[in-house]
Amino acid sequence: MEGRGGNKRNEELLSTGRTQSREVVSQAQGRIREAVTRNRGEKLTALLHHISVDCLRWSYFELKKTAATGVDGVTWKDYREGLEENLADLHRRIHTGAYRAQPSRRKYIPKANGQQRPLGIAALEDKIVQRAVVAILTPIYEAEFLGFSYGFRPGRSQHDALDALAYGIKVKKIG
Repeated sequence: MEGRGGNKRNEELLSTGRTQSREVVSQAQGRIREAVTRNRGEKLTALLHHISVDCLRWSYFELKKTAATGVDGVTWKDYREGLEENLADLHRRIHTGAYRAQPSRRKYIPKANGQQRPLGIAALEDKIVQRAVVAILTPIYEAEFLGFSYGFRPGRSQHDALDALAYGIKVKKIG
């Protein structure tokens, strides 16, 4: 989508908002969605510039405040104490290639049959980065899905798929 003509073409895709609202990320998602739709045959060549401090801040505030901690032991509250400095440092590490995800903390959850199910708990910064990447990739993949695709899509569930199937069967019987 984005040509190789330098950064000038990408400037329009950056959000300029400085609030903690979803609006900053929504605007970036809208511009990505438009670019994907407008230039269907082209490949995306760069997406990293969309992960801004604003996007990371939004991701942080979208996290569950009481979620379990990863191997680093950092809680949502702990990270907030130096939030702007922490986010600026995380942004710098992401864009310089110095960011490395930490190993997941392994926890076992008992199952009804007596066995245990392994669960991996990511470190807080990893959760922030994961949420930001999902926000950037969602409009790209959403543009590729067909209308009858339901699996693992925001705002769609297995119940929606069953409703669509029931409606299709009903229309077929009538017609």
